[in-house]
Amino acid sequence: MDQVRPRVKTRERLLDAAEELLLQYGYEAVSVRGICQQAEANPAAVHYHFGSKEQLVAALLEARLAPVWSGRLDEISSRSLTVEELVEAVCAPIDGLLDDPVGALRLSLLSRFVLAHPETRWHAPWFGIDGWAQALQKARPELDDAEARRRCRLAFALLMAQLAPGAPLPPPVAAGLRAFLIAGLST
Repeated sequence: MDQVRPRVKTRERLLDAAEELLLQYGYEAVSVRGICQQAEANPAAVHYHFGSKEQLVAALLEARLAPVWSGRLDEISSRSLTVEELVEAVCAPIDGLLDDPVGALRLSLLSRFVLAHPETRWHAPWFGIDGWAQALQKARPELDDAEARRRCRLAFALLMAQLAPGAPLPPPVAAGLRAFLIAGLST
């Protein structure tokens, strides 16, 4: 038990240090060495606990943002939603995050990271495309799996591009974005 405890503690310290540095300086300016130094951890700790800087950032984003969507994805997969309801299930939490300075920074980090590292391995289901594509197929049964996935990837790419600056979207822009996403997923 004593051996597990320091590892968990080090892992959490690394996540906290990475978040602080990433939110302050951005992904490109933060090094693994800097994260380890901030966390008062061995220089190899990031590689031991996460494998790479990219996987550390993915773990951080999952830890901080997954709770916002995890319940929604469970709800979405348990029933059939319209395309409008599906878009709202994704966008409603974003509004709340954008109203909070730390939430806005996390969304900006998520957006920039996802756009720059599309091949990142995610563990939380809401980060993957599977659940969203299945929900879209329930709403639009005529779509095959490949087309549902393609549409979801395009919709998320557009959404991420709009969120990358980390600033709240003016209401007309947010409404237009929702309408555009609904139209793109529905056509």
